Amino acid sequence: MRRLLDLFAMLVVLSPLSVLHAVEPLRFAPLNQRSPQLMASYWNPILDYVGRRAGVALALSIGKTAPDTTAMTVRGEVDLAFTNHLFTPERDKLGWRVIARPAGAAIWGEIVVLPDSPAQKLADLEGRDIVFPSREAFVAYQVTMDGLTKQGVQVTPRFSGNQEGAMGQLRAGAVAAASVNGRVMADYAKREGVAYRTLWRSDSFHDLAVMAHPRVPAAQVEAVRRAFVGMADDPEGARILEQVAALVKQSPPFGFVPSDNKDYDSYRRFFLKAQPR
Repeated sequence: MRRLLDLFAMLVVLSPLSVLHAVEPLRFAPLNQRSPQLMASYWNPILDYVGRRAGVALALSIGKTAPDTTAMTVRGEVDLAFTNHLFTPERDKLGWRVIARPAGAAIWGEIVVLPDSPAQKLADLEGRDIVFPSREAFVAYQVTMDGLTKQGVQVTPRFSGNQEGAMGQLRAGAVAAASVNGRVMADYAKREGVAYRTLWRSDSFHDLAVMAHPRVPAAQVEAVRRAFVGMADDPEGARILEQVAALVKQSPPFGFVPSDNKDYDSYRRFFLKAQPR
């Protein structure tokens, strides 16, 4: 009888943990900008911190390429995302909600070449191979290709799957130019010691957004939002942000600020005016 009572007591103590571990984590899908390994090293410490502060388990979910990750997000297979691929007229209807964005400066598209390239202007790339991360990439394909189209420059697009993949192909001399996110390019060049020249730069847009699927309960969304936004003001959070920034040579400021869907109206205006292609 004593052994039965002891076993019952253990079950009573352990049952809350069993319930906790039985709860499915919220799947967080950041857009592929770097290699999967570097993405995991960057995001996992952030998600561990945010999950503990929010009281919600978070699990990193990344496809092999940026289009794969976006496809998962559009299909609703993830609960939270870090992306700027959901502002087309069709995807706007899916109901994803912006809750935060990085504290750093805006992003922009660039078309870049190696320092010794003979190309001095966009027209010099006529008919040449240019590498893009993917057709989904906003500033590094949608915006830059729009710029090329409006200037009447026809190129042969190649696709690398992510931002730094495109930069690697340029570095290897496999293409005449690369179309990139200017901020990610600067971080990559600093980390890898790569010199480059910019032939064209777009207008600026807000950086990728932390977004929540409409099915996620409002209380969980708010807890996650508060954890992201408060991270830089907490000593542990600030330390994690500095550590992961060092991995990719990211420049300060670090952390996240509150944001909402209206902050991304410039994306919506772009899609209304973009040249068809």
